[in-house]
Amino acid sequence: MDIYLWLLFAGATKDMGKMLGGEEEKDPDAAKKEEERQEALRQQEEERKAKHARMEAEREKVRQTIRDKYGLKKKEEKEAEEKAAMEQACEGSLTRPKKAIPAGCGDDDEDDEESILDTVLKFLPGPLQDMFKK
Repeated sequence: MDIYLWLLFAGATKDMGKMLGGEEEKDPDAAKKEEERQEALRQQEEERKAKHARMEAEREKVRQTIRDKYGLKKKEEKEAEEKAAMEQACEGSLTRPKKAIPAGCGDDDEDDEESILDTVLKFLPGPLQDMFKK
């Protein structure tokens, strides 16, 4: 029983010394332990990333089987096909849909309206032209 009290008191004095601002005991292997801990953390992170990559590969296999079964295409493939269709439509097809016209291909609607008005004004007599220009 006396030994138990002595051990309890010895442990308490160590902690009290630290609390009162005394020097902490330096562990000679502290740097080595910290390095081992950092290495263990890096290894755990690598394992986590490898596990995630395996799971994602399995998910992609399942997705691909579903795409094959129902004849679906990947999002990237759809976008590539739409882009190719837009480029092909810009080459001069007269039957392309209105929304498939990319920006920069063709004329602006505002320019057409102005040119029509100018054309009509040219055919009006002089006094009427002056009246519409004001």
